[in-house]
Amino acid sequence: MDLTQNHFELFGFPVTFDIDTQQLTERYRDLQRTLHPDRFANVGDRERRLSIQRTAQVNEAFQTLKSPLQRARYLLQLKGVSFDDERDTHLKPAFLMEQIELRETLAAIPQQDDALTALNDFVNDIRSRKQTMEARLQALLVKDDPDSLGEAKQTIQEMQFLARLQQEADETEEILVGDL
Repeated sequence: MDLTQNHFELFGFPVTFDIDTQQLTERYRDLQRTLHPDRFANVGDRERRLSIQRTAQVNEAFQTLKSPLQRARYLLQLKGVSFDDERDTHLKPAFLMEQIELRETLAAIPQQDDALTALNDFVNDIRSRKQTMEARLQALLVKDDPDSLGEAKQTIQEMQFLARLQQEADETEEILVGDL
């Protein structure tokens, strides 16, 4: 295993958004069994350090590739598209308004009579939006032209908003369940 391999090469996958996550998990387990530092307990310091580095590389690659959002970001970075989360804040006004409305909806859920059902409906809506964005992202990444890559970057930024909203919904659920 070469420490300079990209995450896809490391797992033996083509550099593409559409990967089989079950195969990814199986390959991850195989690599972990092969590279785990415990297997190198009776060798020299250099081999042990390499094992630790390789294991860290496998862990990072797995975390990146298993998440559609992180996988897409990584793919764009491999294609030379950079991200500056502090400065890349130019999102479509309609999308931003939609986010405000979704946040207001989420904030109002705890006051509803059947808050858990309302939250479940909200989470299903977010999940559906994420799936739609992932499909759009996959189509844009296949095109692989500058306009499509720019649009893919915009889609990733929008997906990050939905991921944060999903996180807030999960936190709301913990509060609601804790109040029962």
